[in-house]
Amino acid sequence: MTNEFQKAHHYPEVGVPFFWPFSFAMKMEKKTLELERRNMAFLKEVVKTEEERPRPKWTSPNVGLYALHTFTLREFSLPNSGKDIPILILPPYAGHTSVIADFQTKQSLVETLLENGLKRIFLTDWHSATMEMKDYDIDNYLAEIHVAITDLGGRAHLIGLCQGGWMASLYASRFPKHVASLVLAGAPIDTQAGHGVIKKDANKLPLSFFEELVVSGDGLLKGKYMLEGFKSMHPEKQYVDKYIDLYEHIDDPDYVKRTENFERWYEYTINLPGRWYLQVIDELFKKNLFVKGKFVALGEELDPKRITCPLYLLAGAQDDITPQEQVFNAEQYFGTPANLVEKDLAKGGHIGLFMGHTALTEDWPKISAWLRKQKL
Repeated sequence: MTNEFQKAHHYPEVGVPFFWPFSFAMKMEKKTLELERRNMAFLKEVVKTEEERPRPKWTSPNVGLYALHTFTLREFSLPNSGKDIPILILPPYAGHTSVIADFQTKQSLVETLLENGLKRIFLTDWHSATMEMKDYDIDNYLAEIHVAITDLGGRAHLIGLCQGGWMASLYASRFPKHVASLVLAGAPIDTQAGHGVIKKDANKLPLSFFEELVVSGDGLLKGKYMLEGFKSMHPEKQYVDKYIDLYEHIDDPDYVKRTENFERWYEYTINLPGRWYLQVIDELFKKNLFVKGKFVALGEELDPKRITCPLYLLAGAQDDITPQEQVFNAEQYFGTPANLVEKDLAKGGHIGLFMGHTALTEDWPKISAWLRKQKL
């Protein structure tokens, strides 16, 4: 038991709360041998999710078509997809991998879209930033998205998830003729609206704080910093509750498997270019330049009114990362006519918009039906 104990206790998120499940079990007067067995099973799971951290795996069959500097273009299309206008998913780029869009069976946005009649689907599998990429800015990402869309025929339906949503919107403003329709889910467009924690921190902390984070990462924003920031938003859940829950369900194989899958995705982080990160914090969040029509991308000052394509806005009712106002206010700033705008408020919070059972069974089938009507 000592070896597993030493491995698990090494992690700060385990720390003192690590002992809680044991005291909890003792109060339940478990037999000594059964307690030992459960303790060992629990320790092994903690080590598996906290120490090994294997790269998350894709659920749906796909092909990596080619790799650019910023992402690998993956295709999930069905064999009979023909010449439909492609759907390009831009997942969040916030320290975790793009597997969030294809998490696991029955919790996969890609799978949901395919099951609801959409056949030609592609995705940007964001790369972890290397030292050679530390000075990349938003232009680098928009330029390579443009390369992919050009290669796919020059026009695409864009689905932007969280940060992928504002990136899709910037692209649609810069290249409006190349976007057939735009779906934004949990996307912070009007970043100064509502009362989200990201807005609060961006406004409260000086830019020098974020600059120091980048300096400490030698020019990169380390994914592990992002992870600790996310955990600090809900510390009791991340540092206490999830370990107690795991201990209580250690004999439930389905629960353990789901926990392993989620922790594999959640604990595996990727790095971001420091220049890109500081540009996002300063120009998009602190100054909210995009909705003001003052953000410059690829040599042009972007006017959000240039976005006139059909628009679908999805927000989470309990989303404290991107409150619904930040999503829905896009309707005010974009040029899409009111009759071409659809809005939907999903149950649950932020991550649930992309991998939650409720959103995938109740909200995304409606989005799929809407997309099928957009001259696929």
